[in-house]
Amino acid sequence: MDHRARRGLLVCGGRFHDFDFVRLRLLQLLAEDESVRMQVVPDWSGIEARLPASDFLISYTCDVRPTEEQARALSRWVRDGHRWLALHATNSALELGGRRVTALPLPEAFVDALGSRFLSHPPIAPFTVTAAEPDHPLVAGVGELVVSDELYLSELRPGIRPLLTTRWSGVTPRFADSDWTGDEPRPVAYLNDHGAGCVYYLTLGHARGHYDMQPETDYWPEVDRGPWEEPGFQLLVRRGLGWVSERSTA
Repeated sequence: MDHRARRGLLVCGGRFHDFDFVRLRLLQLLAEDESVRMQVVPDWSGIEARLPASDFLISYTCDVRPTEEQARALSRWVRDGHRWLALHATNSALELGGRRVTALPLPEAFVDALGSRFLSHPPIAPFTVTAAEPDHPLVAGVGELVVSDELYLSELRPGIRPLLTTRWSGVTPRFADSDWTGDEPRPVAYLNDHGAGCVYYLTLGHARGHYDMQPETDYWPEVDRGPWEEPGFQLLVRRGLGWVSERSTA
């Protein structure tokens, strides 16, 4: 029996989300396996030194941008055979100008490893998610899942393997990339093989408290927990954490 602890790195921080709530939820779930030991950081600073000591990576960020050097270190680490569970807004970099939101570039090495770059989302509203691979262990039995969340509309890298998709067509007038009138499936969860490693990206998981929109606004009137209280989403997160922390690589 392998009694070696599995050492994970959680990057959790940024803007416009309740990172304290999500960080606690994730650590509570990870603590159910006493062989897992976590290091928690708010951004990609020092990632070059932290990754070699990490067996797996989890990220829940928004507008947290790696440098080119940090992105290359991430890419190399995944390519070497490691797993990365990316949640919600990990692929986002934003510039707010009045009521206009522009998605900013991210390092190519980061986007290549992650498999996508955020461009836009419609207002939070319920939408139905279906399994693109119903027999895959990460989504088996989920069937049709209705979530109230931000539907991320992204620039996608070729070769991603969608596991969950939805259909949505329309415009997102607050965003610079506003025309989404095509009718193709919108991936909300996918796998991205990267070298000998793999990234599982679950774009669901919005959470926001009263004080998380500062300095844009001092007090947000409602606490948004998105899908975090929904059993179907909780199952997806549990499976994602199990997948990323497995002892096998890739």
